[in-house]
Amino acid sequence: MLFQENYVIREFEYPQDYASAAKLWRTVKGGVKFSQSDTEEEIQKKLTRDPDLFLVAEYDGKVIGTVIGGFDGRRAMVYHLAVDSAHRGKGIGAALMQEVEKRIWAKGALKIYLMMNSEHPELIDYYRKLGWEKMDVYVSAKEKDKA
Repeated sequence: MLFQENYVIREFEYPQDYASAAKLWRTVKGGVKFSQSDTEEEIQKKLTRDPDLFLVAEYDGKVIGTVIGGFDGRRAMVYHLAVDSAHRGKGIGAALMQEVEKRIWAKGALKIYLMMNSEHPELIDYYRKLGWEKMDVYVSAKEKDKA
């Protein structure tokens, strides 16, 4: 566990953290879209691989932030960075990103990609301040039910 001022960064715990994380993803403005891959069943699948890369920020017993990382053995992905609006501007998102990046590099990743919702281009500057670079690529998604 990492302690940052009055909050704690720790690994996500299922099932006790699921409802809070899902509520945060559904209600947070900017960057996260709740989808079929965020159901309890899908989150349980995620936890069978890299559970140490699914982090939450907790304040007074409540989940106020999340970040999820994944590593395939070569490259990594980061997504679902979300911080409750009442706790933004305190460095919690940056601390979550720093911790998940540290854990990913320790696994031996050579690259980390960040998944960001294009509906919120204002986040590009936020991520630039954290050291990320925008890639000019077109990425498309295919969902199982729509394939």
